[in-house]
Amino acid sequence: MAYAITVHLAAKRLTLYRDGSPVRSYPVGIGKMLTPTPTGTFHIVSKKPNPGGPFGNMWLGLSIPHYGIHGTNNPASIGKIVSHGCIRMYNRDVLELARLIPIGTVVRITG
Repeated sequence: MAYAITVHLAAKRLTLYRDGSPVRSYPVGIGKMLTPTPTGTFHIVSKKPNPGGPFGNMWLGLSIPHYGIHGTNNPASIGKIVSHGCIRMYNRDVLELARLIPIGTVVRITG
């Protein structure tokens, strides 16, 4: 099985694909105007449970340094334009995503 992730910034949605078909979709929080979420094609390079601070219960590091997909200690921020460029998810959602995807999963972020 090949997994891939697409993040559509305007829709504030992360969609997980398996073998080209969507299997899960989650609401996300994204970067503010002064600290926007980068667009492009990246990969998941790390998984760190319980990273501490504002990152909730999971950090999925992207192949662009200092950016990732992570949980949040502020669930009210999901669906909003609030982060320093990272992609925020509800803690339960990022845990489910982390269980499903391997390191190396492609992440495409589009406007």
